[in-house]
Amino acid sequence: MPNNHNVNVGKICFSNDSEIKLILGPCQIESRIHALETCAEINEICSKLKLKFVYKSSFDKANRSSHSSSRGVGLKKGIEILNEVKDKFKCPILTDVHEVDQCKMVSKVVDVIQIPAFLCRQTDLILAAGKTNCVVNVKKGQFLAPWDMKNIIEKLRSTGNEKIMLTERGTMFGYNNLVTDIRSLVIMKTFNYPVIFDATHSVQLPGSSGKTSGGQREFVENLAKAAVTTKISSIFIETHQNPSIAPSDGQTMISLKDLPKILHCIKLYDSLAKSEYLN
Repeated sequence: MPNNHNVNVGKICFSNDSEIKLILGPCQIESRIHALETCAEINEICSKLKLKFVYKSSFDKANRSSHSSSRGVGLKKGIEILNEVKDKFKCPILTDVHEVDQCKMVSKVVDVIQIPAFLCRQTDLILAAGKTNCVVNVKKGQFLAPWDMKNIIEKLRSTGNEKIMLTERGTMFGYNNLVTDIRSLVIMKTFNYPVIFDATHSVQLPGSSGKTSGGQREFVENLAKAAVTTKISSIFIETHQNPSIAPSDGQTMISLKDLPKILHCIKLYDSLAKSEYLN
């Protein structure tokens, strides 16, 4: 494994040793207007706090609890919207893929292809994402130990792609519950790729509401602050103007009005933790 492997996402460098970067956006692409308005607010918040961000949103939520749940705007329209957001705000873009054939089309627009946690062991999908030569962010499956991510890293490296990032998003703890094991972040850092903590999906209660998942957003801030004390590269937070009416993950997303305070705290904790690097 290489030492201190940094990954450039557009003009933003993701490194476990540098100041915290952010991955922010709503769970789904709901509409063109919603995406533009959301990114505009995120851009303003991050500009004031002097924080760098990657905008994320999903064109298709293919792993919904129920087949009748809203899934998003679809691949073609979703990519058009993300391209417009990228052009208008000059920010890098992240979105997830679920099928091999999506990788090539998505790679023409986005800066980061994300492999969902449920699909992190799908070899063909991993290889297809790696072959695009985009940055690939792999979410650690809720069912995996952190050391199991080494096999996924090797799959990606077999394509010649070293632009790899790893995301912790909670581990199954009995039925309909997740727990965050901070040791996972420390262990994955030993693989020498940027590590990300997904603070909002980590408070999800999978399938707890029958046809939908529940969540405990009141724990997002504390978990995010704890995570940055381990000196990781990035915090991932889904955010929305009004989470209560969001079509997916409403109970875990952070309201945009609450985002500045949370990001300010994250920045302070990160700066303190990394003072040996930054001073």
